[in-house]
Amino acid sequence: MVKPLIATLILAGLLLTSYAGGEPITTGSLISQMIDMKRLVEFPDPAHKTIQFSSYDHRSTLPGGPMWFANSDGFGREPVPNFEGVVRQPDAKGVGEYLICDVEGPGAIVRTWSARMEGVIRVYLDGSETPLFDGPAEQFLMRTYQPYASAAGIDEGLFAGTFFQRNAAYCPIPFAKHCRIVWIGGLKTTHFYQVQVRLYDKCAEVVTFRLEDLKTYEPELRRVARILTDPDGAWEYSSKEKAAEFAVTVQPGAKAAALELPGPGAVERFAVVVKAADRDAALRQTVMRVICDEYPWGQVQSPVGDFFGSAPGINPYVSIPFTVAPDGTMTCRYVMPFEKSFKLAFENRGDQPVEITGTVLPMPYAWNPDRSMHFRARWQVNHDLVASNMDVQDLPFLIANGTGVYVGTAVMLLNPNPVPSSGGNWWGEGDEKVFVDVDVRPSTFGTGSEDYFNYAWSSTDIFSFPYCGQTRNDGPANRGCVANGRWQIVDALPFQQRIAFYMELFSHERTEHFSYARIGYHYARPGLMDDHVAITDEDVRKQELPLGWEPAARGGARNSVFYQAENVVNSRKHTRVEEGRLWAGGKLCRWNPSNQGEELTFTVAAKENGMYNVAFCFARDARSGRVSLLVDGKKAELGAESGIVDLHEPHRTMLRMEGVKPMSLAAGEHALTLRFEGAHEGAKEAAIGIDFISLQRR
Repeated sequence: MVKPLIATLILAGLLLTSYAGGEPITTGSLISQMIDMKRLVEFPDPAHKTIQFSSYDHRSTLPGGPMWFANSDGFGREPVPNFEGVVRQPDAKGVGEYLICDVEGPGAIVRTWSARMEGVIRVYLDGSETPLFDGPAEQFLMRTYQPYASAAGIDEGLFAGTFFQRNAAYCPIPFAKHCRIVWIGGLKTTHFYQVQVRLYDKCAEVVTFRLEDLKTYEPELRRVARILTDPDGAWEYSSKEKAAEFAVTVQPGAKAAALELPGPGAVERFAVVVKAADRDAALRQTVMRVICDEYPWGQVQSPVGDFFGSAPGINPYVSIPFTVAPDGTMTCRYVMPFEKSFKLAFENRGDQPVEITGTVLPMPYAWNPDRSMHFRARWQVNHDLVASNMDVQDLPFLIANGTGVYVGTAVMLLNPNPVPSSGGNWWGEGDEKVFVDVDVRPSTFGTGSEDYFNYAWSSTDIFSFPYCGQTRNDGPANRGCVANGRWQIVDALPFQQRIAFYMELFSHERTEHFSYARIGYHYARPGLMDDHVAITDEDVRKQELPLGWEPAARGGARNSVFYQAENVVNSRKHTRVEEGRLWAGGKLCRWNPSNQGEELTFTVAAKENGMYNVAFCFARDARSGRVSLLVDGKKAELGAESGIVDLHEPHRTMLRMEGVKPMSLAAGEHALTLRFEGAHEGAKEAAIGIDFISLQRR
């Protein structure tokens, strides 16, 4: 049997507490934990350590050493195999067998992820010679329960968006004694993977996953899926107490206490609404503090908007711990226990008065002096960073000594890179690296920032799931303000002595004036010391993109010529120019067609005969409608097979590139005609925003 070094290091320092006994851990109990926020407030019993096996570049063995930022992490043809060991050398066809993990139980698989993985995965539990799973690697990593659903008579639709979230699967698979996962495939093929495993105290009683478990625990599966589908409407609050209301107006430079509760107790939910002349600025410049048990600086210190995991501004989404509603109501479902007192206070570091209203739902809770923990969220930011693919750096999210559980991450970025393509302006090549307790190498080592947040391939779309989301991404591509979040509920990271959570800042190209704000949400036993420093006025300065930026013909946009729409439009009828920092050159051509079928033509020039990618950079916002495109009078398939693109985005303003299939253009001028195909359903009118046009020589 191959004994990988990572498992040896983990087991050597695992679990300093003993199991007090209790109910056995089953597939059903783990499924229940997926929505059990109250469980997080006390240190786990039985104790466990959550570790991750992944396709990170396995040359990264020495922290801070020569290959620490190596980035061959799953594309194939890596210098060394991206696995824990080689079980069988490649055959004549290049197919070998490789070890993903080999760990002694008791334990449980709690999360899997892949961007793409060819080949076959086999999973063996408790030394069985018959694999629990033997099939396509991508199916196991992204849709783990799928093979067992039909046998249990369960519609696979129950798992979509609930247990299967974007590129990740949260499908608990407990094992009593042993878990071994191997991959059979060729090292030249794509093989991105992450497998998160809980390793329990040796005395823990765990019932190994069985094929009939989905049927056995079907009622719990359905209950959890119902809540994961609609956390706002279906959440089961335990408190029967009346919510306490608060309302304060905080003047510039002032502080205000909003609410105080006597202990012992806990807050099961609280909601906040911020109003100001410039609400976006107020959400960043109004600092919220939650102070439990008279701790001098409090356990929560964060700009109000950032605390809810989506900033700047109001970017609506729904998740298990947080909801941001379109009307500006922001809700938190992380439970906050306290022994003696709970205080909520605000500080206005801006230059305008801010009105703050909200509610707090208290719940009975008896503080356990041996296991209870405070909830903590301490925001930090670095402005004017240089993101780079050469001078990569590890950014600290949380460095702390003490005992606690890490339960989530949010990042709020400002990326001013001018390349209008993900192949060039992508910021997130960097891996997460988490050291827990006695780790000398990270027990969580990722494969890319977006992979940590459960998506892949520098995706630009807006999405939210119960445990993850990309709630803002201005564009074009990954430019502008970006917000990503991941909430680690069933895959939380307990630590008994220390935790050091880093994520690499690793971009496609050198980018100056990059801002990176982040929060590492966690629970901690009294006495934890962390690396946080007090928030300053400079920290919460208003974030602004550079004025008058111009798209750059590099990376994925190489060989491109860009035309500002307002400079090449043939008619000014029903058009006007809007100004703003989001728009290239500081200007946007805004077209207000009066009737469906109305057309607007732009003239651009190809320098030589050849194949070209033709694309428009459109604004997407609440005013936008549907358009199609004609090139030299012939219909082109803009964006989709229908050839019609709906640019409506109800809650955000974004820039997105929409192109047609590569086409042959002769040297000289060409007419690009947009046709208005109607307003979005429910909208009374539409205004189409065109920022610039791109001709890219192939």
